[in-house]
Amino acid sequence: MTPDRTTIPIHTSPVPRAQPMKRHHSASYYAHRVRESLSTRISKFICAMFLLVLFFVGVIAFILWLSLRPHRPRFHIQDFVVQGLDQPTGVENARIAFNVTILNPNQHMGVYFDSMDGFIYYKDQRVGSIPLLNPFFQKPTNTTIVTGTLTGASLTVNSNRWTEFTNDRAQGTVGFRLDIVSNIRFKLHRWISKRHRMHANCDIVVGRDGLILPKFNHKRCPVYFT
Repeated sequence: MTPDRTTIPIHTSPVPRAQPMKRHHSASYYAHRVRESLSTRISKFICAMFLLVLFFVGVIAFILWLSLRPHRPRFHIQDFVVQGLDQPTGVENARIAFNVTILNPNQHMGVYFDSMDGFIYYKDQRVGSIPLLNPFFQKPTNTTIVTGTLTGASLTVNSNRWTEFTNDRAQGTVGFRLDIVSNIRFKLHRWISKRHRMHANCDIVVGRDGLILPKFNHKRCPVYFT
């Protein structure tokens, strides 16, 4: 079959894709975006500066707290002797003497001590007590020496208790505990703290001669409050 010469050929071409429309923003739009970006940066800067200042204030407060917080007085047993311990019937002449040092370790803080008392214990049983000091004020980084001697009425040692002492002595050592008690207050310039009931417990062991053993001499006594 012969093609018809009168037929007009038809050519199809691909439909062009629609180009995205370009948005044209006004000058006020761009000005608003600039202001928004600037305000965001300023807000972030202010927050960062606030956190930085808060951090430095916290560090300074912590340093001040470390330097100004009260430190407990430090007690050290310097000497302790039980005279007559080598005598089977030494209860009539029994005598206990001791020396203790009190150090105020605070650099800027003084300590008020109310009246101070000392108590001697043997196997958790009190065997003597004595008033040590009248009320006094201890300056910062100052050391106070406390001495005490218990004899006669200040000792509650009967013949049975003395026998226990001598029996322990026969084993080589006799253990005691010295409890120093007082109410204390801390003073920083015009600020004065409330009263704290303070106890200093000194564990002591004496030898056959009644003298404190070297490893217990100059030993620091634990301090606690009640």
